[in-house]
Amino acid sequence: MRRGIGIALFGLVLVIGSMLAFTSPPRLLSLYDRVTGGASGARLVAEGVAFGNHGQTLDIWAPEAASGDRLPVVVFWYGGGWAKGDRTSYAFAGRALAREGFLVVIPDYRKVPDVLFPAFLDDGAEAVAWVEANVARHGGDPARVAFMGHSAGAYQAVMLALDSQRLTAAGADPSNVKAVVGLSGPYDFYPFDSPRSIAAFSQWPQPEATQPITFARKDAPPLLLVTSDGDETVRPRNANNLGAKLRALGAPVEVTNYGPLDHEEVVMALSVPFRDKGPVLADSVAFLKARMGE
Repeated sequence: MRRGIGIALFGLVLVIGSMLAFTSPPRLLSLYDRVTGGASGARLVAEGVAFGNHGQTLDIWAPEAASGDRLPVVVFWYGGGWAKGDRTSYAFAGRALAREGFLVVIPDYRKVPDVLFPAFLDDGAEAVAWVEANVARHGGDPARVAFMGHSAGAYQAVMLALDSQRLTAAGADPSNVKAVVGLSGPYDFYPFDSPRSIAAFSQWPQPEATQPITFARKDAPPLLLVTSDGDETVRPRNANNLGAKLRALGAPVEVTNYGPLDHEEVVMALSVPFRDKGPVLADSVAFLKARMGE
């Protein structure tokens, strides 16, 4: 009996070790989220859907219970320093938001070094254009769209919301964007002083055009900028500076600081097993629903 239990435990250790060696931390988090209760209440309704002009794909998550009404849509961009990440690894975020009544679109985008700024932003704009043209067939409301993202994904979300001309150029209507949530995002980070920002942006001849704070405007959609004092990857000054500029212009903006949470813990708090780290999901959902007619 004891020998059997020992063999089973040893096998489990080997499996976990293999997962750690070959699986990204976000993908592991999605697996852990699923087995600890995250799978209930949400379903993957479309996977690997093609969009755009460069082979991009996206996933769509929906509430498990069907609704006769078109759902508000959240486009969620993942982080990874513009150099890594993939849509399937962030299933935990898709499930979390879908359980709250949103149709959630998680698009991929091209990465450094294959592309540089602004190619990944153009991919994001093409994802929004696809959403407006196609999301109704999946139960979403193309006139009620919100942007959300973490880290480099928050850069995508906020930059596309503020620099609305990029959406227009892709064939999207910026007036459909009703709210934006940026989790631990870089918005005011010039001069470039990290390897990833140097790799992604330093070649651009007008560095100010790479910064979301440059495009702050009074008529921006409502923004929730989330930061934390424990974040040593993207410093709180990014959210604080952008929030201050938007506020001075009279734009609707909120800045929330989750104290000691570090850069990764902010997005981990969306998942079931780490929800007690902070009310990131509850606060984000309340902000979105208040501005999307829910």
